[in-house]
Amino acid sequence: MAPDSKEIQFLEGRQSRRKELYFTVKVAWEFIKGFRTLHFVGPCITIFGSARLGEKTPEYQQTVEIAGQISKLGFTIMTGGGPGIMEAANRGAKSVGGRSVGVNIELPFEQQPNPYLDRSVDIRYFFVRKVLLLKYSYGFVIMPGGFGTLDEFFETITLIQTKKISKFPIVIMDRDYHNKLMEYIDHMVERGTVSPSDKELYLYTDSIDEAVKYIHENTIDDFELKTESKRWKPFGWLFERS
Repeated sequence: MAPDSKEIQFLEGRQSRRKELYFTVKVAWEFIKGFRTLHFVGPCITIFGSARLGEKTPEYQQTVEIAGQISKLGFTIMTGGGPGIMEAANRGAKSVGGRSVGVNIELPFEQQPNPYLDRSVDIRYFFVRKVLLLKYSYGFVIMPGGFGTLDEFFETITLIQTKKISKFPIVIMDRDYHNKLMEYIDHMVERGTVSPSDKELYLYTDSIDEAVKYIHENTIDDFELKTESKRWKPFGWLFERS
């Protein structure tokens, strides 16, 4: 897929009113498409991670395991829908008979929907995709990843820190991989740009059992969450599926 030249033009500054209205309509359609696809997926836990860590890596295998354990709690596993860690998370859910969904980003490289998705939606814009990954989730797991994973982590924790969304649990897995990141967060605390209490917004661990317990206590227990989704009737004229 070639880069979207119209999106690039929009981000370069002021455009004609007609072009900006057209772009707004396209964004609105992307949201509607996402809402209609994901409306009945049930309470989710979103797992973020690299598209570049394949099946033979220990991070992939760890993700399969933690996704399976979380799925057994009754959650739908949600990811960015692509390969690598995302595939591992969706695979882990499917391996235990759980539900697995993805919000795939349309890119010229890397990103094709993985084969372990019960339901997926292709989204053109990153910011729309991130809203969808947050909207349906009651918790988040951060696996090893690159710029995109860090972007998703910091945006999520910022929304929780500023109380724009509820205090959903965040788990950062793999202490060895994230050691330098945690050191830098400590540095920000020392410099006063991050509050010491903000470190209580996430669990930093290598233990899958500890991570699953933390998610259980801070979702199902905390929010009195029932993981059986409400049985609303789908509207055929909206192309909805239960």
